Amino acid sequence: MKVLLLADVKGTGKKGEIKEVADGYAKNFLLKNGKARIADNSALSENKMKKASDAFHKEVELQAAKELAKKLSNVKLKLEIRCGENGKTFGSITSKEVSDELKTLGFDVDKRKIEIKEPLKAIGSYTITARLHPEVSCCFSVEIVSK
Repeated sequence: MKVLLLADVKGTGKKGEIKEVADGYAKNFLLKNGKARIADNSALSENKMKKASDAFHKEVELQAAKELAKKLSNVKLKLEIRCGENGKTFGSITSKEVSDELKTLGFDVDKRKIEIKEPLKAIGSYTITARLHPEVSCCFSVEIVSK
């Protein structure tokens, strides 16, 4: 019996695939548990439309990430940190603080997408990478000054 998988099934296939399985396996496990449906014309056309829709949405996300990367590459952030008398800083600048500062400038970048290799504990200029999409990343500069 041909079925369209609605979820990943170990040993059978991935979600969205059309598989030929035994009748008993399909009726007693896949269909009963909602992991598959019979691959008739409506199911096949629905699956085809869903794949096209997913591809379109992925392309839109990629284009949005590229535009954001282009705008973000020209940004220079200026963050303040408290320092002692001898220039030693109290604490460090984290990705959350960088993300919050970007939000004040109108860029919506999640803190988990900002990659800081080492804690920013000294005054100076740094280059930080932001992974906006699995295929798109950009670099921008951050200048840390004392309060």
